[in-house]
Amino acid sequence: MSAWQGDITRLDVDAIVNAANSALAGGGGVDGAIHAAAGRQELSAACANLGGCEPGDAKATPGFALPATWIIHTVGPVWRGGAHGEERVLASCYRRSLEVADRLGARSIAFPAISTGVYGYPRRLAAEIAVSVLRETDSPIGRAVLVAFDRETTELYEQLLSAPRPAPGGPA
Repeated sequence: MSAWQGDITRLDVDAIVNAANSALAGGGGVDGAIHAAAGRQELSAACANLGGCEPGDAKATPGFALPATWIIHTVGPVWRGGAHGEERVLASCYRRSLEVADRLGARSIAFPAISTGVYGYPRRLAAEIAVSVLRETDSPIGRAVLVAFDRETTELYEQLLSAPRPAPGGPA
């Protein structure tokens, strides 16, 4: 697992994860960038055939014009203070994305900072969930990249990735 700052649409991995809206309609932020880079018309048509996506779930489309073979679309939670199941839904986004990637045979995957843009999830809390879930999940994926658009999020990822893992059964 590693952290990288830059444009997720340029990464040469088997699958990239799209922080999508529930309609899979293409929006702003990373979602808009992925639609533009993949080919808006082709990706929009493929997404329309999926019938939307519930928060915490994940669905795949081809990568079209991207270096990535697959795009895994997941819908993160809107931050409402943390007492409305946001952590559970965000963790599910990472787990379900890995499950979909495994099913597709992907061996490398890149994740954006899901829900930290217009959905308002605090960056540190979201980064902690991402690193924790990726460390805990048993997956044959050999390379996972946490992609950040800004230096602050990249530094959070790097700090969390360099911290020692808690001992099994020990305090977190």
